Amino acid sequence: MKLLQITDIHLTTPGKTIGGRDPNANFTKALAHAIQHHPDAEALIITGDLSDWGEADDYMRLKDQLAAVNIPVHLCIGNHDDRQTFFDVFPENEGADGFAQKVIPLSIGHAILLDTWGPASHAGHFCAMRAAWLTEQLKTLEGPVWIFMHHNPVPIEVAPMDEIMLLDADRFAATVAPYAAKIRHIFHGHCHMHLSGSLHGIPFSAPRGTNHAGWPDFAATKLLSAADLTESYSVIFATKTTTMVHMIEYGYAGDIRGEGSPDYADWDQLTMAR
Repeated sequence: MKLLQITDIHLTTPGKTIGGRDPNANFTKALAHAIQHHPDAEALIITGDLSDWGEADDYMRLKDQLAAVNIPVHLCIGNHDDRQTFFDVFPENEGADGFAQKVIPLSIGHAILLDTWGPASHAGHFCAMRAAWLTEQLKTLEGPVWIFMHHNPVPIEVAPMDEIMLLDADRFAATVAPYAAKIRHIFHGHCHMHLSGSLHGIPFSAPRGTNHAGWPDFAATKLLSAADLTESYSVIFATKTTTMVHMIEYGYAGDIRGEGSPDYADWDQLTMAR
């Protein structure tokens, strides 16, 4: 099974930039790269911050772009989004209790898309209603389960970023812990950094995003840090027993060099490229 994760696309008014980069052009480039190189993917999941300011025009342009994609695309919302405006353009994404949550059947198990949006807040939210819904899905779905969400559920130890992580992280951890054996992986975004770790033994990961990149300044106390790193998305390969996640730095414009054959007989100090 192959899945694609794109995150933090931050679409905005055409002509505007974020961090000196054009988020609309960068998303278009990411989408084209992903579809060109991975047309066999079962699904593409975009894990939030679809719009930079939660504006209807951004969602309309996104809807137009996705209409031309030949693989199923599923959407989460993030703190830069506006839930009701998102529903106005993508009404099919309104799930139980008015949240942007749903279950996607896959060839290996199921994906669960969570809504961690909250009003007037950059931090993530996971209320009792959302916890009850997730518990019911985890109880009844045949595994493995793959969870997709926007906010990071574990601190990354960068103080300004951890102020806006999933505030209800303890509730989320308590919800998933009894089903750790069924949950294969958690995929999130939000931090604009390439991250990986685990929660109750459940692996999680995040790619950098398709526009501006974060930087782990562990001494920071107030401001988030950014860096001119290459834009990226994730390609996920899975079997019944394995999961592999690649971060694809599609914005890289340098050379790709051949360094030689993996065949041990061809390893030669005089001829190997180094």
